Amino acid sequence: MLLAQSKRSELPVILLTFGVFVTFIVSETFLSLLYRNQNIRLNLLDVLFWGGLIFWSIYVRVRLPLNASMSQLFLFVLALIVLTPPWVAPLFAFFPRWSKKIWYKELFNRSQDGLSTAVAALVWTFFQKNPLYLGPWILSAGVGITLAALAFFLVNTSLVTLVIHLSSGTPWKEIWRKNFKWLSISYFLLSPMALLLARAYETPLIGNWGGWTVLLFLVPLYYSRYYWDEKVRLEQAFDTTLEVLMNALEAKEKQTRMHSERVADIARDLAKAFYNDEAKAQEIYRAARLHDIGKIAIPEAVLLKPGKLTEAEFDLIKSHTKLGAELLSPARKVAFDQLVYNVILYHHERWDGRGYPEGLAGQDIPEEARIVGLADAYEAMTAGRPYREAKSPEEALKEVQDFSGVQFDPKLVRLFTVLWNQNPIWRDREAYLAAKGGSVSPSTLPQPSSESSLPSSSEPGSRTSES
Repeated sequence: MLLAQSKRSELPVILLTFGVFVTFIVSETFLSLLYRNQNIRLNLLDVLFWGGLIFWSIYVRVRLPLNASMSQLFLFVLALIVLTPPWVAPLFAFFPRWSKKIWYKELFNRSQDGLSTAVAALVWTFFQKNPLYLGPWILSAGVGITLAALAFFLVNTSLVTLVIHLSSGTPWKEIWRKNFKWLSISYFLLSPMALLLARAYETPLIGNWGGWTVLLFLVPLYYSRYYWDEKVRLEQAFDTTLEVLMNALEAKEKQTRMHSERVADIARDLAKAFYNDEAKAQEIYRAARLHDIGKIAIPEAVLLKPGKLTEAEFDLIKSHTKLGAELLSPARKVAFDQLVYNVILYHHERWDGRGYPEGLAGQDIPEEARIVGLADAYEAMTAGRPYREAKSPEEALKEVQDFSGVQFDPKLVRLFTVLWNQNPIWRDREAYLAAKGGSVSPSTLPQPSSESSLPSSSEPGSRTSES
């Protein structure tokens, strides 16, 4: 069902591939010896038919976001598990395919599909040998096919998740969320169809050959595959739209993109220390990349004004939080969860309640917004402005510490201090720009300031003199 397409860290992937291949060979040998006396009951037409279906299912696979793809292979191998001895279906999962992939990637794909099928075959066979009854009803077939599908899914997704993790370093939870979480429901809703395919093949309804009936089932199967494809395409479209928005914002305010990237890197490290959760840190990283997206709706005359802003102009600048949330509102619950909106809306709130847009204070401010707010403030202090020189990393750290319990969550300040002392690449802005290949010159890019009595939550230094 899911075919890994990893891109780096070849040695761990090759070692895993050989491990999966050997395990498949051992399991296949065990099954063939244990059930060698069972009749295969397949003629040449049967072999060509089911082999063709499996080849077709792999050919029309749907690519997933994180270096993988999925197909409806599981339905046809589960049907074969019902029709044949347990050792036959794993061979069908292993052999009928053609690919130009690198040899170890292709071997991994074949082996993990074969091994997943072998485990599913054992589960199915167990329930056929140990019938389940509920009064007059025999439940062995229904329970057996459901648990066999579950076994296939768990082995398959676990192995693919592992190879993606080894090859890219992507956290396990992130791989599951992006690739498999949304897929699991439709997968299990489809799994009973495998039993229907097998029964339809055994009891021909058209032309004395069950294959005609099976082919009729390909119509709804194709549309389920079409749903998967459209779901993936929709998410890709949202990601592409975001890149377009970020490019547009960069063209409007050239420092913003590098600013957002550095804020996101700081926020990810801080979130990882705060939650000890890679997946959560990745979510906050993604949200931090978008924290200033609302500035795309601010007129350039105000956004790029080199001098002091009037109070009305500063109010317009502050509106970027709500404008950003409104801009992304069509994607709510489709591409983004509430965390992203919390970051965009509340990253300028202060611990003492003097921030904006709602004047939230303390624990009322969402944790993710507190994290991004601290990262945003440190980046702004060390970036410099036309009317104020950039602070050194040491000066900026001291100012963050001075505003602990005033602007920033004290616990986050302590964690930030620990991270800062580890000398991460984001600590020094010039080193960060050099590492990222950036060429932004903070002294040449005008940034707005304000004479408003309400402090700007991205510049602690200005707040100190204004409060």
